[in-house]
Amino acid sequence: MAISAAQVKELRERTGAGMMDCKKALQEADGDMDKAIEILRKKGIAKAAKKADRVASEGTIAVEVSPDNKCATIVEVNSETDFVAQNENFKALVEKVKGHIATAGVESVEELYKTEIDGAVFEEYMKAEIAKIGENIVVRRFDRICVDGPGVVNGYLHMGGKIGVIVAATCDKEEVCPAIKDLLKDVAMHIAAMNPKYLDEASIPAEVIEKEKEIAAAQLEKEGKPANIIEKIIPGKIKKFVEENTLLGQKFVKDDKKSVKQVIDEAAKAAGGSAKIVGFIRYELGEGIEKKQEDFAAEVAAQMK
Repeated sequence: MAISAAQVKELRERTGAGMMDCKKALQEADGDMDKAIEILRKKGIAKAAKKADRVASEGTIAVEVSPDNKCATIVEVNSETDFVAQNENFKALVEKVKGHIATAGVESVEELYKTEIDGAVFEEYMKAEIAKIGENIVVRRFDRICVDGPGVVNGYLHMGGKIGVIVAATCDKEEVCPAIKDLLKDVAMHIAAMNPKYLDEASIPAEVIEKEKEIAAAQLEKEGKPANIIEKIIPGKIKKFVEENTLLGQKFVKDDKKSVKQVIDEAAKAAGGSAKIVGFIRYELGEGIEKKQEDFAAEVAAQMK
């Protein structure tokens, strides 16, 4: 059967596959567009399988805040190279995945890959995208923060998606929330920059505090301080540790005369109420992934295989 250029063009636009691949698929499908798409997807899946063992440590972090500012989702999608991470097809995929996660109600990546998206199982959908884009792509992780009752969420992306943060606060009354919504974005920016380990003092595990006391005591002993003096100094050392390592205790990046807690308290009070930050999540792209080291020549050679 003769295949027209218009058919090839349509199939290419719908699948992103190469022109010759589209022509061959249409010939094999006797011009049936849906069957040709199925053929390409099957071939794409085969190609994707070969790429699945490659380390995906680049990519991007994306943040989605619901229209009512009650839920925020953060997701990390990895690619093999930063070059692909800048690709428009990859960016479109991340937006699609982010929106799907925000509404799918899943709690894990394993659950996500079993959901349905655009009439396909998510796992198969991703394999087809891998084949189209030409690199291994992985939805590595995602999290969500939601507030019930009076409350608000916000998020922030740094360096085009290298660091992402979502943060949530509750308010004593709903009318206070709009007054701190934009401030929460600044707090998310603070979290991106300062990387606090804990929300507040109560969030710090007891064993961490005990370990800090041991370290402080050992340092003071080395300095020759007597035991009775050490006992008096340690509480101050622990207070400083809490201030430096908790979000609410840290000095706010936009006003280092005040702590983050003071800034939130003042903004809420000015709006006629009170507010409290109840949680945050910070992602840094590729953290914890062991990146494969190759020289440039080896990388080019690998891409040609």
